[in-house]
Amino acid sequence: MVDSSQKADLPQGTLDLLILKIVALEAVHGYAIALRLQQISGDIVQVPGGSLYPALHRLANRGFLKSEWKETETGRDAKFYRLTKKGRTHLEAETASWRRLAGAVGLILDIDEEAAS
Repeated sequence: MVDSSQKADLPQGTLDLLILKIVALEAVHGYAIALRLQQISGDIVQVPGGSLYPALHRLANRGFLKSEWKETETGRDAKFYRLTKKGRTHLEAETASWRRLAGAVGLILDIDEEAAS
């Protein structure tokens, strides 16, 4: 378990990308999205409902997600989200952009301070 000082604040727009990636794997409800993000990230990414649900609504309003009410494995009704074709296209473009940016930031952070002077 990671202590709370190890939790990371997500840069603007990153939550949308992570949600789209999780939903691309299978139709899933909001609480399960939050759990998967937390589990996969080793507890670094923890998304409170006050951030998750507005993001889901925003992504649905932009046409990236579709939703439908279904019964969960526990017998409760929940809104399940799935990726649309438009959402998949957006996910692919944003993933490529994020990888380019992360690579560039990595190059800068790896500069040897002595070599740079």
